[in-house]
Amino acid sequence: MSSSLKKQAVSGVFWTFAQQFSVQIINFVVQIILARLLMPEMFGLIAMLSVFIAIGQTLMDSGMTSSLIRTKDPDQLDYSTVFMTNMLISVAVYLLVFLIASNIAAFYNQSILKDILRVYALSFVIRSFVAVHVAKLTKEMKFKTQMKLQIPSTIIAAIVGVTMAYKGFGVWSLVWLNLTQTIIFTIQSWIFIPWKPSLKFDKEKFRHHFNFGYKMTLSSLIDTIYKNIYNIIIGKFFSPTIAGFYNQADHIRNLPVTQMASVLEKVTYPFFSNISKREQLKSAYKKVMRLSFFISVPLMMYLIVVAKDLFFVLFGEKWLPAVPYFQILAVASIIRPLHSYNLNILKVKNKSELFLKLEVLKKIIGIIAIVISMPFGITALVCSYTIAYYVMIIPSMHYSGREISYKMKEQLTDCFKIFLIGFFSAIAIYFVNRYLEYLNVIPILSLFILGLLYSFIYILLILFFEKEIILIIKSIIIDFQKN
Repeated sequence: MSSSLKKQAVSGVFWTFAQQFSVQIINFVVQIILARLLMPEMFGLIAMLSVFIAIGQTLMDSGMTSSLIRTKDPDQLDYSTVFMTNMLISVAVYLLVFLIASNIAAFYNQSILKDILRVYALSFVIRSFVAVHVAKLTKEMKFKTQMKLQIPSTIIAAIVGVTMAYKGFGVWSLVWLNLTQTIIFTIQSWIFIPWKPSLKFDKEKFRHHFNFGYKMTLSSLIDTIYKNIYNIIIGKFFSPTIAGFYNQADHIRNLPVTQMASVLEKVTYPFFSNISKREQLKSAYKKVMRLSFFISVPLMMYLIVVAKDLFFVLFGEKWLPAVPYFQILAVASIIRPLHSYNLNILKVKNKSELFLKLEVLKKIIGIIAIVISMPFGITALVCSYTIAYYVMIIPSMHYSGREISYKMKEQLTDCFKIFLIGFFSAIAIYFVNRYLEYLNVIPILSLFILGLLYSFIYILLILFFEKEIILIIKSIIIDFQKN
């Protein structure tokens, strides 16, 4: 592995993490404010539409920006062809969504959803004007530039959303928060990113990127529909309020680990794509996987233990019904990094057909879990998600591991000790938490005490039983300092 490539990756992780961390801190604060200003059912209404927005975004991109990132030395015609394709598809998909919006509202028996969807869906049309710009920056690993564009748009959108909520605009404050962020980011990108499309379209270039992209698109569609099917089912068969509780729980459990995973996933895809030797790819993958697991395990286990106090302090008593959903879903988030990096290996190895087949297989498993659990209520339904998530990772680990000679057993062995250390640390603070409850310690103080105690126990056990992970961290710090 070349020194320059390694430095790019380390720098990429730093700046992408800085971007994600800054954006998520802002979004997290905004989420707290909005959760206190708005009722849970307003979040539930947006959750009901999330699948349609996500599908529109997936169809707009058609997997072609991923093809650009993995293509060796794409030229202006490559970028312009993908840009034109994204733009045309996004307009066509929006027109379709506009036409069926009333049917979607009727499905949920919520008439307000028609107007919300027609406005909210403009977001993926706007994003089509900047998707290639972002792909080019990602290809060139210019993550610092992305951060400079993302933060101002997030701050402006936050101001708009909170102001509208305070003024009594209700659910529309959530709609315009998202639209504002997309609009400002797009405008900035066109001003500050030097690349501009040539408005040219080449059939050969289109076929090249589409042949890779359509399989990724089908995979993404399957994944998108499955991820949002719980929002659809809960919105249809329960109520907007319960949908709001579930959506909030899902959102909060996704903030720490999923954002961390997306940072490393975003960086490791172009990074892994530039490594040709199997041994080097295995070594790089192993380090990334163990490092991400080292972070995700203690973080999610701590949050599971303190969930009740956390929701009370952040959102208030009205959101406490969301706590059990959060705790169940957080168990799935522990292994989120393993899912991401195994799939990245398949993309890097140009196994888009296998990628698609695995997505179909995994979602069949998920659908079976939903069908079995639905008659038993909302809690069983949420449990089915987590159980299926653990089962789904088995084929991904098997086939991606085969590509780099990193068998599933070896992957599990490398992660199991970290998992045990995190688990026993969580057991220790669970009993301390019970004692603090008995003493009637205020929730915010309990969060602080338990956080310090968990960190101390976890790091101490790591130093005794898993010293190799410390060496990995030291090597990354040294590489960044050199860069």
